[in-house]
Amino acid sequence: MTDAAPVLTESRIKSLDVMRGFAVLGILIVNAAFFAAPWQTSQNPLLEPLAVDASSVWSWFLMHVFFEFKCITLFSLLFGASIFLVGGERSNTERGAILRRRLFWLLIFGLIHATLIWYGDILVTYALTGFLVMFARSWRALTLFIVGAILVAFSVFMQTAAGLFYEYIPREAVDEIYAMLWAPANIDEITAAFRGDLLQVTVQNATTWSEFIINALIGLLFRTAGVMMIGMALLKWGFLSGRAPVWVYGLTLAIGASALAVVGYQAWLNWQAQFDFTHMFTRGNVANVALSIFISIGYASLFVLLVKAGARFLTEPLAAVGRMAFTNYITQSIIMTTIFWGGRGFGLFGEVDRPTLTAIVFGVWALQLIWSPLWLSRFSMGPLEWLWRRLSYARPLSIAKTAPAAG
Repeated sequence: MTDAAPVLTESRIKSLDVMRGFAVLGILIVNAAFFAAPWQTSQNPLLEPLAVDASSVWSWFLMHVFFEFKCITLFSLLFGASIFLVGGERSNTERGAILRRRLFWLLIFGLIHATLIWYGDILVTYALTGFLVMFARSWRALTLFIVGAILVAFSVFMQTAAGLFYEYIPREAVDEIYAMLWAPANIDEITAAFRGDLLQVTVQNATTWSEFIINALIGLLFRTAGVMMIGMALLKWGFLSGRAPVWVYGLTLAIGASALAVVGYQAWLNWQAQFDFTHMFTRGNVANVALSIFISIGYASLFVLLVKAGARFLTEPLAAVGRMAFTNYITQSIIMTTIFWGGRGFGLFGEVDRPTLTAIVFGVWALQLIWSPLWLSRFSMGPLEWLWRRLSYARPLSIAKTAPAAG
């Protein structure tokens, strides 16, 4: 029998829950294009059915500037913090065992989610990266921050290197990339598969995930590990929990706002260039890739300040969504695939435009902002949170309101 137990509800760090709630909602507006249309439409905003024009470009601008890369980065910061919160120092073998079970079951959940529900799963990447980052959880905060920053910088270079050396890439390779991302020939084939029966949809989903996972691990591993380490460092410094001086939050918020302005300006330039392939490939995404970490930390500062200011009308609903982030993340996949995919739902894949898709996202946000507080008014944690913690702690765990609520 272990003495370790989930954190009591009253002992939770409110700012972490608020950030997590914002992050999981923001992730949906970025993922929405992958649910509703062939994944290539997320790369080229001029591809139908999500093509934008002067009257609808706002819907792409909103997603790209305020959420794309920022919310997944914020969520990764928080996941890194949770590795330390759950596992403690490496010398604590009891909590270390809980952490390993936690990551193992996250991997299992991720594999189920990825192969049977939605190919864009991030849980597998988080679990595998977590198994690596957990060995660094006893490093000093400064060491974690420096190593994390180096890994993030390396990943930014890897993501932008092709653009830097564009003129040296063989023309045949450029044409191949263009055909894959900007003018794909298999749009109709993908659309038909996701409108098909349950077997067709399931096979197409699993096939797409198998193609994505290799690139995801190669492309995201360094960045995700680096961001997790930075998140762990920020927790150890007290930044994420609200214990840093107010001026620090003001400074990082100002830096994040400045970075956001640069990303917004770059998005405007992209629109002015009409998302020209060469423009986008060489410089169109550099600002977003490079500056999202600063914006995410700026968002974290904003939510810490809102919690300190007692802005409960904003922080309480977000905190409830954050306390049920796992349940809400999986629920988003179920709702969206039910709306858009055949076999398991209404089969609207490839049928809606980007503004309509944005309106659907707003509807799901409203649903989760309402249902999360209602659920937590009766239970101590979300249903999937309960299952995950039950498996992680390897003992019975009550979901009743009076029970401990999760770490």
